[in-house]
This record gives sequence, structure tokens and C-alpha cells, in this order.
Amino acid sequence: MDGEEQIKKAYESILMHDFEQAVEWFGQAIAMNPHNAAFHYKLSITYARSNKLNKAIEHARQAVQMDGRETTYQLHLQNLQAKAFILKAERHLTENEAQLWLAVSLLKRAIELDSLCLEAYLLLGHGYAMLKEYDQAISAIHTLLELDPQHEVGRRLMLEYQQRLKNKNNDSNE
Repeated sequence: MDGEEQIKKAYESILMHDFEQAVEWFGQAIAMNPHNAAFHYKLSITYARSNKLNKAIEHARQAVQMDGRETTYQLHLQNLQAKAFILKAERHLTENEAQLWLAVSLLKRAIELDSLCLEAYLLLGHGYAMLKEYDQAISAIHTLLELDPQHEVGRRLMLEYQQRLKNKNNDSNE
């Protein structure tokens, strides 16, 4: 028994939108073949789709440990870790300056892990704007718009932050 039958049943469960059952089937496959990196990777994806980020990261990490040459596993783990940094950063986007700088730091780390993550650039721009660091806010939003030129919120924020920077510069010149 190598777990392949359980994997098929897990995919059937996914097609029926029964992700909890899919997790059970993937778990059974892993119990039968615990050193199969692909099984851990597939379970990680299912956990991620079910918003169980910690478990998704745990199994993605196991897949990478078992087969570190598989770039798909590495990229998946990095994307999950970036998402974790974003979630943590969101909790620090407050009026407190120290918390805002922590959020900015976490978002930069998320971008290092996943340089295509639009949400990270959007939140980074927002964090910088809250700190009144409009040059950096504009830079973050500019990168977002390079990745997605039609991003409505990004386009609106770009105009807003450019106006704020202009007002800030005018105020400092008076």
C-alpha cells in the first residue's frame, strides 16, 4: 500500500468541495507513506485552501525537507511564509508608530519571499503612508502597478499618496 488510492480519493473529495474529507484522505496516504514529499505538498495545498496556514506551512516545510531540489515545493513554502508575514503585519497596522515600522518590516520580508504578492505591496504602501513616508508609499504602489497596471485600489492610492506628498512638500516649503 503506497497511498496512491487515498490520494485519488482525496482529489475526488476536493472535486466535491469536501476539503475536510480530502485532508483525511491525504492524512491516510501520508500515514501509509510518510516520506513521500508529494503527499505532504498536496496536503499543504489543501490546508492552504482551507485557510489553515500553520498546518499548510508545516506540511510544505516537510515536503521541502524531504525533497529540497523540487523548486515547486520551495516556492510553495515561500508563498505560504509570505502570507504568514502579511497576516502578522496586518495586526500591526495601527496608529502606533513602532507597530507600523514592525508591519513595514514584516511586509518587506513577505516581499523577499514572494516578490509577486500584490497584497504585500499594497499593505506596504499603506503602512508607509500611515507613517507619512509618502516617497516609499508611492514606490510600493508603483511596484504594485507594474505587476498589475489595472489594480483599481492601487491606482487610487497612487494618486492619493502623490497628492499627500505634494501637500507635505508644500507645507515644508512655507
